[in-house]
Amino acid sequence: MTQAAAVAADAGAAAATAISVNDLVVRFETETGSVTALERVGFGVPEGGFVTMLGPSGCGKSTLLRAIADLVPVTEGGIRVFGRTPEEARRARDFAFVFQDATLLPWRSAIDNVRLPLEVGRRGGAVEQHAEPEELLALVGLEGREDALPHELSGGMRQRVSIARALVCRPRVLLMDEPFGALDEIKRDNLNEELLRIWKKTGTTIMFVTHSVPEAAFLGQKCLVLSAQPGRVREYLDISFDSPRVLGMRDTLEFVQVTAHLRGLLDVPR
Repeated sequence: MTQAAAVAADAGAAAATAISVNDLVVRFETETGSVTALERVGFGVPEGGFVTMLGPSGCGKSTLLRAIADLVPVTEGGIRVFGRTPEEARRARDFAFVFQDATLLPWRSAIDNVRLPLEVGRRGGAVEQHAEPEELLALVGLEGREDALPHELSGGMRQRVSIARALVCRPRVLLMDEPFGALDEIKRDNLNEELLRIWKKTGTTIMFVTHSVPEAAFLGQKCLVLSAQPGRVREYLDISFDSPRVLGMRDTLEFVQVTAHLRGLLDVPR
């Protein structure tokens, strides 16, 4: 291979990786001493991929998501988002964050909540390349509810609005920290199917934290399993179910085998 071909191959490989985490260590200083939240974590997320993340409470799942989002400082190691540092990626609006609580402004309608990032963000660049808020509400299944206030929407509907708001600046990566954790099982299942549809429609790279083993297996192309504190990579599992994924597949032997394996990694009783 010529030097030019090698450079081109390296560039193509880099372009195919949305998030690269290498030997990541995150420590916090407390009154009682240093606490290591993440220890030598390394993995890569393919562009356009959907990666779920499981682990015991306190293992650093949310910390990892926040380190990628430049909300938590890195102690050692490195993170790259499309070849940029987390700070550079944040300034370029390469990612958006969806939390467990929808965090909508109660005095603003659904459509005005979706528009909010366009009003408070910096002008030019990524903000100019935004999606239309009306189209995003239709995408998440809320066409006709544009003028509804948050208290007039169900919990699931409010989370749909928060997802639309996160997508308005057309982020390349969507970071989701237990966004459906507070919902009942029926709403959660419906939103799982909706999220897969939105992911396919937009092509956005997604990292999704959950405590639900079935949810992690149903949504993820890959599942990153972290061990107890300090968080280390226990396994980075490929999940290769046929598409499209439907809720009925959860009753299949293949699905049960995958969830049993994940529970085994977590030492969760079956």
